[in-house]
Amino acid sequence: MNVILLESVENLGGIGDLVKVKPGYGRNFLLPQGKAALATSENMKKIEARRAELEKAAAEGLAKAQARAASINGVELVIPANAGSEDKLFGSVGPIDIAEAFAAIQVEVERSEIRMPDGPIHELGEFQIGVHLHGEVNAEVTVRIVAAE
Repeated sequence: MNVILLESVENLGGIGDLVKVKPGYGRNFLLPQGKAALATSENMKKIEARRAELEKAAAEGLAKAQARAASINGVELVIPANAGSEDKLFGSVGPIDIAEAFAAIQVEVERSEIRMPDGPIHELGEFQIGVHLHGEVNAEVTVRIVAAE
């Protein structure tokens, strides 16, 4: 399936690029989310006419993401959790818990923006967590898991 990208998509291309994707990816993700349009000659003409508008919107989105990253970078979140004798947690701390900790300090971060490549945290300690704010903007935060009293 050939599509024209309406915004930059990580590991795929930039605005206005004509790319070939698997039909399911295009039909179930790119098209419904407005990230791409089918590559017809009519759509190509429309997108070329709107290209400057699309690039301006993308630049604004990037600027907003960079501003959010500046406010998030270096933040230390403290999350209390129930722990056993060997500093092992009863349960785990995942993206939902981290998003709630951000909400507690009035910083808006979506659960889907939190990146935990090693999976949920199962022990007490200090961990570096990534926050993916935009295709080109990432932030790092420190999450400190402490024993609940």
